[in-house]
Amino acid sequence: MLSLSAAVCAALALVLVLLRVFKRRNSIRHVRGPARFASLLGHEYLMTLQDDAGDLELQWLKEYGPTWRIQGAFGGHDLMTADPKALQHIFHKSAYMYCKKPSQNHMSYLLGGPGIVWAQGETHQRHRKVMYPAFNANHLRSFLPLFQRITSKLADKWRAELSTTSEVETAMNNWLSRATLDIIGRAAFDFDYGALDDVETSAIAKAYHGILKDAEYKLGAPIMIFRATWDYLPEWFLKLFQYIPMYPFTRMLNLRRLFDEYGKQILREKGPEVDMEKQTRSKDVMSILVKANNSSDAKTRLDDEEIMAEMYTLTLAGHETTAGTFTFLLYELARHPEYQARMRQEIKDARARVVERGGMDLTMEDLDNMPVCLNAIKVRVSVMRLNTETLRFHPIVTTIPRVATKDDVIPLAYPIVSVTGETITEIPVSKGQNVVCSFVTYNRLPQIWGEDADVWNPDRFSRIDASKQVNVGVFANVMTFSAGIRGCIGWRFSVIEMQALAAGLVEIFQFSLPAGAKDTNDPKNSEVQYLPSGGTMVPVLRGKPELGPYLRLRVSLVQPQSE
Repeated sequence: MLSLSAAVCAALALVLVLLRVFKRRNSIRHVRGPARFASLLGHEYLMTLQDDAGDLELQWLKEYGPTWRIQGAFGGHDLMTADPKALQHIFHKSAYMYCKKPSQNHMSYLLGGPGIVWAQGETHQRHRKVMYPAFNANHLRSFLPLFQRITSKLADKWRAELSTTSEVETAMNNWLSRATLDIIGRAAFDFDYGALDDVETSAIAKAYHGILKDAEYKLGAPIMIFRATWDYLPEWFLKLFQYIPMYPFTRMLNLRRLFDEYGKQILREKGPEVDMEKQTRSKDVMSILVKANNSSDAKTRLDDEEIMAEMYTLTLAGHETTAGTFTFLLYELARHPEYQARMRQEIKDARARVVERGGMDLTMEDLDNMPVCLNAIKVRVSVMRLNTETLRFHPIVTTIPRVATKDDVIPLAYPIVSVTGETITEIPVSKGQNVVCSFVTYNRLPQIWGEDADVWNPDRFSRIDASKQVNVGVFANVMTFSAGIRGCIGWRFSVIEMQALAAGLVEIFQFSLPAGAKDTNDPKNSEVQYLPSGGTMVPVLRGKPELGPYLRLRVSLVQPQSE
């Protein structure tokens, strides 16, 4: 229940909201969409109640085409789109003109502080300029040996569990979350979180577990109404809300306070008083940021609070999203054993070539020349022809809202029909118009991905001509890592990390569905539920979200005769 102070704040804000909503002119009434929903929160509230993230959006796609109108908070009208040309316009051509919603951005602040995810406009440009050198392709490829070492450590843990039994059934996402947390700790900060050693003694691993679900899942109408008022309140006032003693704000604040302890320790080890020769040799992300902060130019520096926020953001985004995506990859391989066998054979063939040339470990060139593995994660063909299937089919981030800061016209690649039957090829929008960008829907558009877009099929990329697509996503033209100047700065890190995990685990282990689990293309008959949590998707055991993130698989050692 809301505290009295929060309720008063919400009531005052609601008055301001209603005044501004009624004053705002609306230019999208001619766009078709679902019937009005009897709630102050409109269809946003209805979307939080769906069983699986994307259900409603995919239903609306079939009924109205790639662009439609939904009811926003307090009776407003929001534009929702998965149209590639519209997304290109919003994220590439007019990226800073379509800013984040204040309510969305303040949640980013509560989760991570004043980091790159929260920053807007010139502040965001400064953050990105400082951080970019740590995320260029050549630098990230140098982390491959680190990724391989931690993958081997995870493999050793599984081998130990299999030493007395032929197979184990385990929560795959928990293991992978621990592995990716250790990876980001070493790669970003040269710091050992110790998550794989003993999760029970790793306070940070326990604290991060389930944060994406806890922060946004079914918050309840009162809190959602309270949060919707944030779009109409000044930033200085919003920052007071991080201290409100109610869930989930206490959950996020406690996590940030815990991370502060780790962050301060890391900063002490990376500070200017540390041996400069050691700093020069270090290649982790934090060392690069600290060195950049020695610059006399304020435009190329971050203050201590901003650096702490980048550390928090890298830790959260750098492990939880990658772990979730790779969990889905192993799940799909368990559902498609024939593809798993093809991938394993490809890895073995590459390993044989390494041994033949006198080497021991796979190089980036070896990984980039595995078409089966790369189709499941990434395909590398000349001149940036990149494609992905697991990232396309299971986007962890499903929707991102934006707000027009001035009057504009949004173009459409796929025309829609208006409420009066006219064809619409572009949509004029007014300043203040909310636009909800549906990544989960874009990633399933049959016009782009084929008539079987609702099926996981990595072989689709052998027939797709990326040169004929509208250029949108930063990676493989999917929207999983977003797009444009606000696209995920660490997407290359994530892709290389998943390549290393796939090569190191699929070669050794066989992944199967749990005993008694149904292998079906109908998600409603699967035990895996794609839980909607804000604009993200979290895998849980269907009907038991209280267990937190959970996707179980059977793991066994690969036997020669199984090949």
